[in-house]
Amino acid sequence: MSLFRPCIDLHDGQVKQIVGGSLNDHGATTNFVSSYNSAYYANLYREHDLKGGHVIALGKGNEEAALAALKSWPNGLQFGGGVNKENAAHYLNAGASHVIVTSALFENNEFSFKRLEAIKQETGKDKLILDLSCRRTNKGWQIATNRWQTITSTTINEATLKELSSHCAEFLIHAADVEGLQGGIDKDLVTFLGSHSYVPTTYAGGARSLEDLELVHKLSNGNVDLTIGSALDIFGGYGVTLKQCIDWNQQHSHG
Repeated sequence: MSLFRPCIDLHDGQVKQIVGGSLNDHGATTNFVSSYNSAYYANLYREHDLKGGHVIALGKGNEEAALAALKSWPNGLQFGGGVNKENAAHYLNAGASHVIVTSALFENNEFSFKRLEAIKQETGKDKLILDLSCRRTNKGWQIATNRWQTITSTTINEATLKELSSHCAEFLIHAADVEGLQGGIDKDLVTFLGSHSYVPTTYAGGARSLEDLELVHKLSNGNVDLTIGSALDIFGGYGVTLKQCIDWNQQHSHG
């Protein structure tokens, strides 16, 4: 059953919604900056028992805000953004249910199983989420690291998903090309993930309405969850309300 998964995106210590592909050292194209802090959102999700949400630190200057969110809902949120073998345990100890890893798994744009094993030693398979965020190229969907600016040699295909699923608890996949644009989801990617979801998988990117949640459910046969960011009313959006998402989860998690 496809469910709504909440998020808290942090940039310069504030809760923001940005256009995914625009993030670089000089900043990002921003859709929304919240007047509330990260703990406010963590408490809001806890209050409504919205599980499996992720806190993502986009660049430096977010440590305090990240820890405040994790402390507000111990074991209720996942954390990603600069996670590596040195600091993974730190975030788990600070209250993250899981850590989300991308860039630390690559060496010279090549996927490194040696690095994966080193992080897994720290977290265990059951606390590790692999972020396979990608961009579409003429080869298909290729994993993008370094705030989605660097396209790696790893393609998201059946073999990749099957192999990597044996090393982690979940996948988180942002479609960086449509992230933050509210122009609709990448239907092909969602359909593909639905057919090859060997572990729980969350898709993010382009969602703009409750209809998109229905669409993800249909295209993935209920195998892929959806994160909605910029379109959500709590992030200044007009496409869908948090209440609608909460109602959806309550109706579908029991049925």
